[in-house]
Amino acid sequence: MIRVLIVDDSIFMRTALAKMLESDPEIRVIDVARNGREAIEKIRRHRPDVVTMDILMPELNGLDALRIIQRDFSVPVLMVSSLTEEGAQATLEALSLGAFDYIPKGLNRAPVDVLQIQKELIAKVRAAYETKKRKDSPKPLLKVKKGGVQEPALSPS
Repeated sequence: MIRVLIVDDSIFMRTALAKMLESDPEIRVIDVARNGREAIEKIRRHRPDVVTMDILMPELNGLDALRIIQRDFSVPVLMVSSLTEEGAQATLEALSLGAFDYIPKGLNRAPVDVLQIQKELIAKVRAAYETKKRKDSPKPLLKVKKGGVQEPALSPS
């Protein structure tokens, strides 16, 4: 089960994202937050596998929250951004700060587009989770063979 925290100041977006994500039986929205400050508190409390994060929010915006999350937690963050020029610039900054990926807000589009956004959202949350699993899994021990070539050790020696 992939445990997701949704962070957005819009109740409409929190609800829409939750419905989209929970259409996948392997994804569960464990909580929502209205701003970056709440997000940090809820990440500390719930330890989600993935976070979706809006950029423009009151109290603590998504970029400032992302800086703290990248410093203090090991959780991938998927930015949810508008398609405006300002939003695109902030999205690029988020990616440079360590966000896993982004998805455009575009729920005011035709129903076919919304279904495409849902598929993309689910795929990116799953990809973020798989990346986290790989980072969190124990690394194999390596032993050095003659000639300096490393190979996985079957047992510690």
